[in-house]
Amino acid sequence: MPSAAILAGGRATRFGGLDKGAAIVQGRSILERQLTELTQVTNDILYVGANPPAEYRQVLQPVADARPGLGPLGGLDAALGAARHDTVLLIAGDMPFLTAPFLAFLATIAEADEAVDAVVPITARGTHPLAAAYRKACRPSVEASLLAGDRAMRGLLEHLHVRGIGLEEMAGFGDPERLLANVNTPADLDRVQWLAGHTR
Repeated sequence: MPSAAILAGGRATRFGGLDKGAAIVQGRSILERQLTELTQVTNDILYVGANPPAEYRQVLQPVADARPGLGPLGGLDAALGAARHDTVLLIAGDMPFLTAPFLAFLATIAEADEAVDAVVPITARGTHPLAAAYRKACRPSVEASLLAGDRAMRGLLEHLHVRGIGLEEMAGFGDPERLLANVNTPADLDRVQWLAGHTR
């Protein structure tokens, strides 16, 4: 069984500073949608960088960034340190369409091969390190990147043994563009609403 970590501590400047996890997509918040899927995969769900909403505090374990202000890479470091299990599913808190079967698939691949540090989707837009599975063995590389002042998640991947998941593998779980959609801006939220209504 993996652990899971929802990155919730971003400033969301392009979203007016609002909590993107609270955004409503087809009658449910993004966070509620994520928890519906994650609770089918694990009972160890971390909420990194912020306090969980009151209604979810029995389900979510709050985890403070050990090094605040270092973005998703700092969040990954905190998650790897706090997780109960060897594999951690790291997801951005603004992705409404990730599914339990897809997340379980990522975790299963990571758990099956000890030589793999991370299992990461790859599309025409590049790698998607905030919808990926990481093994605790990669934490020294995470810490080295942070100490070197390199906060880029994609830069970290250059130092890891990565198992990429391409479009053909992702297609078995639905449209990859929908599966990996996220909300950075109000326009992104409009697009996500459209996808929710027009794509299964």
